[in-house]
Amino acid sequence: MSREIPATRDAAWRVLTDTNQWPDWGPSVRAVESSERIVERGTTGRVTTPIGTVPFEITSCRDYRWTWRVAKIPATGHRVENVRADHCRVVFEIPLLAAGYAPVCQRALGRIEALLRD
Repeated sequence: MSREIPATRDAAWRVLTDTNQWPDWGPSVRAVESSERIVERGTTGRVTTPIGTVPFEITSCRDYRWTWRVAKIPATGHRVENVRADHCRVVFEIPLLAAGYAPVCQRALGRIEALLRD
């Protein structure tokens, strides 16, 4: 699932990798405790959701893409692609078993776009 956004790839990447901003764009994220503010491979922490607090670990982070495990389960991948100088595409890679999470990701893409327009 993806959305073209009128922002630079670097600006979108900053929003996706700054754990302080996750509650601003993640509909299921209420709060984040993280070993690093800006994610990198090996960053660990806890995400508070409407159904409780769960641990996470960033399993990869390079080339404008990061992946993670939430409660030890592989979760959504996050990627930013360059479209042109002032536009990028933000992509959520949703695991097949998490297909029901697609509406949440769609809302997140809208929130990311709104944050980047401000």
